[in-house]
Amino acid sequence: MTEINVTKEMLADLMDGRLEDDYVQRLQRMRRKDKERFWVYLDVLQDRVPWGNKILIRLTDHLYVVRGDDGSGRVVKCDCGHEFGDYRVNWKLGCRVRVRRTAAEFEEVYSPAYVIPEPGWMEIREYYCPGCASQLAVEVTPPGYPPLFDMLPDLDTLYRDILGKPLVDQSPDWFRDRSAEITAAWV
Repeated sequence: MTEINVTKEMLADLMDGRLEDDYVQRLQRMRRKDKERFWVYLDVLQDRVPWGNKILIRLTDHLYVVRGDDGSGRVVKCDCGHEFGDYRVNWKLGCRVRVRRTAAEFEEVYSPAYVIPEPGWMEIREYYCPGCASQLAVEVTPPGYPPLFDMLPDLDTLYRDILGKPLVDQSPDWFRDRSAEITAAWV
């Protein structure tokens, strides 16, 4: 199989679902991915957001870990520009949340009815950005269970050991969940 020169336009088309199936399959079957693809992917993402903070990694369809406005720190930011704060703190703590608790509410989003969670035992939480109202996540948990922290990426290891381009502010302190510290201050 011949190797493909993966361009920024090709990655953008892939992300938007416009890339021809033949190219998608060829990309999937490449023996070695080109070393620059991650950086090209970040360029595509950067071109799609209205703010200038440097994207370090994409967390979800709408959320990114970026450099803070002053160039230091690492924060979670939505497409719309809303900042959720330090990426080591569960971003869900800064969301608008809709909680579904009844069978009737579950049936609005689950079909067929026999697959709905058991009311009283589970609840459905929908997390929305306070800046643009985009739905950012959905989780099904027991009532009272804390919001799930989906991902705390070890950016220092990724950039240093895998990508070969260490971040200038690397520190062992970056890879530490700080959510409990923040919520303890609320009490």
